[in-house]
Amino acid sequence: MAPLSLDTINPKVLECEYAVRGEIVSIAQRLQEEIKAKPGSHPFDEILYCNIGNPQSLGQKPITFFREVLALCDHPAILDKSETQGLFSADAIERARKILNQIPGRATGAYSHSQGIKGLRDTIAAGIEARDGFPADPNDIFLTDGASPAVHMMMQLLIRSEKDGILCPIPQYPLYSASIALHGGTLVPYYLDEATGWGLEVSELKKQVEDAKSKGITVRALVVINPGNPTGQVLAEDNQQTIVEFCKQEGLVLLADEVYQENVYVPEKQFHSFKKVSRSMGYGEEDISLVSFQSVSKGYYGECGKRGGYMEVTGFSPEIREQIYKMASVNLCSNISGQILASLVMSPPKVGDESYESYSAEKNGILSSLARRAKTLEDGLNNLEGVTCNKAEGAMYLFPRIRLPEKAIKAAEAAKKAPDAFYCQRLLNATGVVVVPGSGFRQVPGTWHFRCTILPQEDKIPAIVSRLSEFHKSFMDEFRD
Repeated sequence: MAPLSLDTINPKVLECEYAVRGEIVSIAQRLQEEIKAKPGSHPFDEILYCNIGNPQSLGQKPITFFREVLALCDHPAILDKSETQGLFSADAIERARKILNQIPGRATGAYSHSQGIKGLRDTIAAGIEARDGFPADPNDIFLTDGASPAVHMMMQLLIRSEKDGILCPIPQYPLYSASIALHGGTLVPYYLDEATGWGLEVSELKKQVEDAKSKGITVRALVVINPGNPTGQVLAEDNQQTIVEFCKQEGLVLLADEVYQENVYVPEKQFHSFKKVSRSMGYGEEDISLVSFQSVSKGYYGECGKRGGYMEVTGFSPEIREQIYKMASVNLCSNISGQILASLVMSPPKVGDESYESYSAEKNGILSSLARRAKTLEDGLNNLEGVTCNKAEGAMYLFPRIRLPEKAIKAAEAAKKAPDAFYCQRLLNATGVVVVPGSGFRQVPGTWHFRCTILPQEDKIPAIVSRLSEFHKSFMDEFRD
């Protein structure tokens, strides 16, 4: 008898799902192996991954300045070599020296303070202050291995039992449903309004809180993802103000997922942090408990594998802060490369620095290309029969709605699949394009969607649009009622 079976492991693990690396991706990886082993075995010669926000895996180059500083910090012996002056920019050398002086023992292979290296937190706090125009305290910052562990830490803190609920947007990023399930809480859904460009209505929040209360659930926190994932909308400042007001009135912790703050593609919108919004409303530490998540995986940097990020925790009592610090201590510390990158992201080269022009060119090149890719994909999707796609205002995704014929829905039921998963699997097998079914993110019952990233290199986007168009036409013809 094996010591473990599905009946004897933690049921919370069974309940937890993570769609962006789910069944469709496993099939894609198998197809990729088959193409490699036997070229010509499928009607396509490569797999086009549009399932996950992983820019460098799809050919995006790292920012030179960031990598120069990381290289020098990891191998400080070369700092004093004469050749280094010719290979590395002067400001990268200067920044690396400064960072090394902040690291105990000048060693990136050593543990740091559990909240992260103090000098790097100082730099991040200064970056937040410059962004928002309001003071930031380095002691409020906890450096983490990407934003995901920070989210888990907050769920661990907030959830006592299944009677504790967390308000989450639907559609949502599966990290939230997965972490709520793992920590034994209840996801309280609030639906974004697709008809108004994925708008967030406070009336919907109120309705869901009342509904949860009637079931004996205590709502502890509100998750807001801005810019939106998987939906790509950017919240207007007045909308953010009503959300802050709602959290204050209801006594909720506001969990602000702001990892896409650099990814805004429309001139009429801009990113405002929830901290800036709440401070500009006159609310301070004693008025609202707010956690903001940031990551080096997104933005224009796309350093997913470096696992860097932080949370800024404000409006909590010293006793609670102590408990958060204790949880951080259990993990010892986040990785040092990620910590360094988080500080660089919040304090990039400035006008007058040697790297400034090349850094600006790299950053603007990536962001303007992402904006063009988003527009090309959005237009391509809106040209498909029965498909509507809201504008990609920000983040890295489109979340089109597909109206499937009744025959396709019946065929999906017969295959024991959600209709959008059935569609996505057929798309993958026919074209090699990998997208994630909307059912993995949750959606209004009876509606079907898929999430598609805008990250494949710009020269591949037309191929994705044409493969998708060709497939969609034949799919609709096959299942036409």
